Amino acid sequence: MKKRNSISFLVSGLLVLILLLWMSGKFHSKVPSEARQKQLHKIDGRIVPARLVRMPLMESAAGTVQAVHETTISSKLLSRVMEMKVKAGQMVRKDELLIKLDDTDLRAKLQQVKSSVVMAEAAHNQAAADEKRLGSLTKSGAISQQEYDKTVTKLKSSDAELKRAREAVNEVQSILDYATILSPMDGTVIDKKVDVGDTVVPGQPLVKLFDPARMQLVASVRESHASKLKVGQEIEVKIDTLNKICSGTVSEIVPESSSTSRTFQVKVTGPCPTGIYSGMFGRIYIPLADEQVLLIPSKSVRKSGQLEMVDVAENGNAVRRSIRTGRTFGDDVEVLSGLKEGENVAVPGRPEEKD
Repeated sequence: MKKRNSISFLVSGLLVLILLLWMSGKFHSKVPSEARQKQLHKIDGRIVPARLVRMPLMESAAGTVQAVHETTISSKLLSRVMEMKVKAGQMVRKDELLIKLDDTDLRAKLQQVKSSVVMAEAAHNQAAADEKRLGSLTKSGAISQQEYDKTVTKLKSSDAELKRAREAVNEVQSILDYATILSPMDGTVIDKKVDVGDTVVPGQPLVKLFDPARMQLVASVRESHASKLKVGQEIEVKIDTLNKICSGTVSEIVPESSSTSRTFQVKVTGPCPTGIYSGMFGRIYIPLADEQVLLIPSKSVRKSGQLEMVDVAENGNAVRRSIRTGRTFGDDVEVLSGLKEGENVAVPGRPEEKD
């Protein structure tokens, strides 16, 4: 009885062992690893070698688009807004009317000081005539020198009063001009701060303008990278919203570092593409040194889910291989891993285009 139990136990253990070996694949035919990895197929398209290119190493710095010429027009009077001729986003020309303030009191005062000028001119003319008449009488001895001196003093006093009256007219006229607010330049209205009927006080902002023809990107650059730049240097600028890279010129490097971030403020100007506005996010690219980049045509890369695949030419056949790409340079893409310099990749195209 004990012998039968032992045999049954051994048989059961042997069956379990055979089952485990079968599940682990010990009884399946093995395929060489290289054959499993390489999927050979016919080359489709032209053959292009992966090439190693020396390119400048770039470091980016984030910044904000600002206008080179930007101004805020403020009121110089305590008055009420009578007319508002502009709105946000409107293009204006130099000396174009923007805002008209109430100038009723100023015009009344101007008439008063003009009347004072008329009276001062009459008094001055009378004093001049008296001085001329008494001057001849003094020479003949008809009047005393003391009386003549009083006439001369009266003439000088009337002359000073006339000048004061004329200056008062100029002063009131200049203040009256503040009620008519004109554009100081060609530009675009960023924002208007008041509306018709509002009462404004001296120093209160009314309208903000900027010149869209001249924009700049103001970026914060680390100390170590700021030393690589100089005024007048041409560098690349990218506006992320437009996804466009253009050339710019370093116009200013503020000679003071931030104590908290240890960065310098760098201003870059240049020809601006359409659609650039103040406040947009952008980057400048600072050339540091040269680097070697492995490039292949972008068309040779195929997407397979999350994988990037290329067909590598080996012994007349194409072998599918997984790679990892990086930056894009025109029609080429950077290869970070999976290929070596000189290896040939297939680029889809007509067969007669094979290199």
